[in-house]
Amino acid sequence: MSENSSSTREDPWMPLTEHLGELRKRIIYSLIVFVLGLVGGLFGSQPVFDYLVAAAPIDNLDLHAFSPWDAIGLYMKFAILISFIIAIPFTVFQLWAFVRPALGVKEQRATLQFVPWALVMFLIGLAFSYFVVFPMAFLFTEKITDNLGLEQTYGVTQYFSFLFNILLPISLLFELPLIILFLSRIGILTPQILKKMRKIAWFILIIIGVMVTPPDVVSDLLVAVPLILLYELSVILSKIAYGKRMKIREEKELEQDD
Repeated sequence: MSENSSSTREDPWMPLTEHLGELRKRIIYSLIVFVLGLVGGLFGSQPVFDYLVAAAPIDNLDLHAFSPWDAIGLYMKFAILISFIIAIPFTVFQLWAFVRPALGVKEQRATLQFVPWALVMFLIGLAFSYFVVFPMAFLFTEKITDNLGLEQTYGVTQYFSFLFNILLPISLLFELPLIILFLSRIGILTPQILKKMRKIAWFILIIIGVMVTPPDVVSDLLVAVPLILLYELSVILSKIAYGKRMKIREEKELEQDD
């Protein structure tokens, strides 16, 4: 009797341990791809470095190393960025594979389409931050330096840290519509929740826009407005995805009733 009651108590924990084991496996797969991308990124660091120096907002950018570790650290930063780009679609696929058993056939097909779009949205954000936001921020700092009569000496670590601190946050924010659409599709988020969070979300996005741009209204708006539009697009997409999910659920309930 005691053995049966003991096994009954343990059964509810089995699904949880299985889910945790599955999640652990997906995380390990993603980390393996990230590490492999890191190795490949080391070979791609030099071409990316050459391109970014040649395409700098000013002509004849002269960079200096102030430490023996600067070049090594820079190689690693470029390798991480390249590996990150490679790992994004694979990680999104692993996330999809993790939640797939809880989805219907139609939902599985619909959410699988998010995998390539994760990379597309990241690259769009990368292009926007590099070709629009970074030149504004960099040229503003140049102007302030000239006004103070200072001679600018660029450290390679400082220059690319300034660049990456702008590129990565904005590029990741461009994943916002996709993340919200995915969470809405699987039923975690609803349009009502997003509407309630609108004021807080707008405030956070405006703060981010102010932090990564020069302190003038035009530059702030050029970044904050696209981010806010991304959020509003997310609300619209969430409404569409949530509506489709409810329709599928109603169809299933009708089939069960029949």
